[in-house]
Amino acid sequence: MNIKITGKDLKATEAIKDYTEKKLTRLVKYFDTEDLDASVIIRTERESQIAEINVSYRGDNFRAVTEHKDLYASIDKDIDILEGQVRKMKTKKERMNKEDSIRVKEAMTDAMHKSVVENEVLKVMTYDIKPMSVDDAKLKLQEKLGYTFLTFINVDTGKVNVIYKLKDNVNYGLVEPED
Repeated sequence: MNIKITGKDLKATEAIKDYTEKKLTRLVKYFDTEDLDASVIIRTERESQIAEINVSYRGDNFRAVTEHKDLYASIDKDIDILEGQVRKMKTKKERMNKEDSIRVKEAMTDAMHKSVVENEVLKVMTYDIKPMSVDDAKLKLQEKLGYTFLTFINVDTGKVNVIYKLKDNVNYGLVEPED
């Protein structure tokens, strides 16, 4: 890690340099240390101590400027701000890489399925058909989250019926065989 500490209207003492370097090591866990550059500018304005920290890593730049009566507190705030910026950027990049890789995989599997299998039954599910009333079937369908339909034997007619959720997700439809 390359660190450059500059003081304007204020001398950067060894204690301040050591403290700043120690605090900047918190960012090392996010980066390769060889490619990490940090520039620290400390200055005073009236009664405030201002610390400005710029960190660059492979084209990504992070910047924090805070002022406080105590220079050490100002440096601490800057490090907290920079760590938050770095974490946010890393999370965003990881999410983008993950989504991109998932999309590529989905596109490849879709292409494989489209070219290999067409007009075939790919999945078979079995379940029990129980006799119940339409109201009981509606309640059962409400209990099963994620299900959009339920097949049952209508106790009133003795025939197989299907109850399904309409697109409004509030109402239901019923499929009955003709007599």
